[in-house]
Amino acid sequence: MSLEDELDRARRLDTAALADAIESLGFECTRCGACCTREETPDGDTEPHTATVFPDEVRTLQQAGDADREWRDVARPMPYGLSEGDDGPEGETFEWALQTDACGDCAFYEETDGLGACTVHADRPLICETYPFSVALDGTAEPAGEPVDAEGIVRAHECEGLGREISREDAEELAVALKTRTVRELEEAIALRDQYEPVDADDGEVVVHDSEGAKRADGTTIERAE
Repeated sequence: MSLEDELDRARRLDTAALADAIESLGFECTRCGACCTREETPDGDTEPHTATVFPDEVRTLQQAGDADREWRDVARPMPYGLSEGDDGPEGETFEWALQTDACGDCAFYEETDGLGACTVHADRPLICETYPFSVALDGTAEPAGEPVDAEGIVRAHECEGLGREISREDAEELAVALKTRTVRELEEAIALRDQYEPVDADDGEVVVHDSEGAKRADGTTIERAE
């Protein structure tokens, strides 16, 4: 099935049915911070928090809270596909991940008395707004977790907040955001496919291909050769 077909399916998603699935399982954020912080691997090492952020979401976060952040303060190249060179990561990758701090936690995460909080909560990306749910369509972020609905399209990632009571109003609000995210992911995937042109990255350089074209790690555009 083509990405365009999947986009059509995403646009036809019934938000009431999505809300039914979410409500049947239940969810309430416990502010544990697990979805915002580094992950421990089976061998005991840690991997930085990795959450996809769209280019327009990066620009929104640059100004969130009346701040004036640089692109690098908000986003980093998605690490998948990059190799480790003499001076750090290099090569080509696709899309952006939220920036992390020295510990590997999301740069916008803070914790007080054991409770986590997002410092840009009102402007947080769609992937954060809809966690721990996802929709399993080709071209969207790879879903994880068990199916929630009979069709197996709504998935729930592992989260300690699952199974807690959720109001119908909150389930419907989450469902609308989930549909919006699914449509956006497919629109971005199609635009990325259509924009993509290989770029010869210099040694030690990272090139990020997103829905707007090729960019350097600092978010500046790489102009195409005529």
